[in-house]
Formats: sequence, structure tokens, C-alpha cells
Amino acid sequence: MSRRFILLFAITLVAAGTFVAAQAPKPVTQAEMVSTTSVVQAIDSTNRLVTLKNEDGTVDVIYCGPEVKRFSELKVGDKVTFRYHESVVAAITQAGASAATTSLPQIVRSAGAKPGATISQQATAVVTVAAIDPKIPSITITTSDGNKLSFKVENKKNIEGVKVGDKVQITYTQAFAVTVESPGK
Repeated sequence: MSRRFILLFAITLVAAGTFVAAQAPKPVTQAEMVSTTSVVQAIDSTNRLVTLKNEDGTVDVIYCGPEVKRFSELKVGDKVTFRYHESVVAAITQAGASAATTSLPQIVRSAGAKPGATISQQATAVVTVAAIDPKIPSITITTSDGNKLSFKVENKKNIEGVKVGDKVQITYTQAFAVTVESPGK
């Protein structure tokens, strides 16, 4: 299990205070989506470079590799929207919980004339509650590879009923989508 996976789970716990109490019948889901739109300012077809002007006025140059199948359909003035979505689902599980799994990245290309695609990946892991400090409040977990990580919990109620030794199954999903639209749309 990657350290980034655990850290993103921890950030979700800290920011949202969504740790599941042992008696909770449903898993807790925390999700976030970030979206930004840029406008194509220039296209270097020979080197497959696209210059994008961002909403804040900054400019980025992006290399579009051969996997961008409809590169030739890009035009100056096109609007390019990038959406990043991630979610974490946490639930108390029984001691015999399943081992960590990670899916291969899935790529789904858009059907329109302009290039676009969604890339997504999901990972599931089980961590063990190693310690709970209700005074701070904080929780320490142990990953399957023995790493211990501690996190402050925003809402004390979210650790009520949770005991040392409880298994917490977390599923982390990431998706990144790129869409391109002609200027008048």
C-alpha cells in the first residue's frame, strides 16, 4: 500500500472528521472534486505542445503524447477543462478483512470530435487501529506493512465506539478527466 494512499486517507480524516464509529451501519464517504478550465493559446504540432492560458492568467505548456489520438482536432481558442476527483470510503470491518488491492488505471476516451478522456484508479486497504487519544483527539493506525501513522481527528464523536485493534477498510478512488470544447460552447 502506498504511503500517498494512507496520507490521502489521513488528510480526509483530519479535514472532514469522518472516521466511522464502530456501531455505524454504513461506511463514511468523503469526496472532493477540483475543476479548472484553460484556453488553448498556441499549438506546436511538430513537437505536440499546447500552450494553455489558465483562469488566473498564468500560462502552461503541455506535451500531448501519441496517446492523444485526436491531437490534430485541437484549435486555438478551444476550452480545455481538467477535473480531478478523489474519494475515500472508510468502514469498520471484521478482523478477517481482505488484503490490499489496487486496480490498474482505466482509460476511457471521449466519443466527440475533440480529444478527451477519463483516467481512474482505485485501491482498497485494511488498517488496524493501534491507539486512540480522546483528549487530543487523535488516532494511530498500523498499515499492513507495519508502518504506524497518527492523525488528529477533527470531531471527537467520530472515534466514539472505536477500539484499539479494530480493522478499518478504506477504499481510495482517483479520477482525472480532460474535456475539450470549441470556443462557442
